[in-house]
Amino acid sequence: MKDVARHARVSVSTVSYVLNDSGPVAPERRARVLDAIRVLEYAPNESARSLKRRSASTIGLVVPDLANQFFALVAEGVEKAASARDVLVVLCAPEATDTPEPHHAKLLRSQRLVGVVYLSSAGTTASALLELARSGPVVLVDEHHPGFDLPAVVADSRTGAREVAQHVLGHGHERLAIIGGPTALWTGQQRLAGYREAIAAAGLDPDAIPVLVGDYRQPSGRELAARALSGPEDTWPTALLCANDLMAIGALEHARSIGLRVPEDLSIVGFDDLPFVSLLTPRLTTVRQPARDMGERAFTVLFDLLDGKPPAEPLELHPATVQIRDSVAPPARRS
Repeated sequence: MKDVARHARVSVSTVSYVLNDSGPVAPERRARVLDAIRVLEYAPNESARSLKRRSASTIGLVVPDLANQFFALVAEGVEKAASARDVLVVLCAPEATDTPEPHHAKLLRSQRLVGVVYLSSAGTTASALLELARSGPVVLVDEHHPGFDLPAVVADSRTGAREVAQHVLGHGHERLAIIGGPTALWTGQQRLAGYREAIAAAGLDPDAIPVLVGDYRQPSGRELAARALSGPEDTWPTALLCANDLMAIGALEHARSIGLRVPEDLSIVGFDDLPFVSLLTPRLTTVRQPARDMGERAFTVLFDLLDGKPPAEPLELHPATVQIRDSVAPPARRS
């Protein structure tokens, strides 16, 4: 419609009046609009128009891995908000089909969707996202691509990571190890930055703290904990800062397998606050992300974009709050 308006030298609202026969337009202007429509071969996107009229339409939702309950909770929030407005959600789960995210971005471009809510666990290539954005609005959740004009709904990962690390350091831990998220992901970078800020503020050298990069899955937490807890026992870390709950659970599994008690011998913290982690033994200290709220909000941002209302800020931060439970204690003395 913007292209038609520019070609016809009229406002977008005038084009809308002509298309929908919803307002007065001077005959000469109407003729210019109709001529521009013919020259540009403009075809209205009926899906977008129906959504703007608050009637049934379809959006896409890309969720990497429904086995990760955080992603499932975000999806639940999107579905709740969409169903309240009679909008159908088409789900793509790249890891369920072993196909790369750019393939799904290409597939979604071919569908008559009015927009997409996109979660990524692998750092989708910027080119794939931009191509997808050319076919309709895209709203990111739990991820951000600085330098690209894509709105994002995220938790304040940096603050949450800093505060949970402060909690661990406050118990007297000095030998730490970080089991971080993928470095290609903004969330992984932000959480690592938060941990390092807390470590520096405690008077320790952040560069002396080992960082083991995981993939946010439980097996990687187990494998990286085994690497952190190797070599002479008196060099082992007394606390592990894990960038999500699944990796923290993997670390807990390994600790038990070698006879370490948590938190008596080893403190472990996570990130996400998945619903079941408060039922573990010990109950996991972690950082809560408001997953359902973020999903609902992402749909609202997408809906507003389709209504011509861009977000006030391209990066919308939601609070990430520390949930103190039982998996952190002062370090045990080791010979």
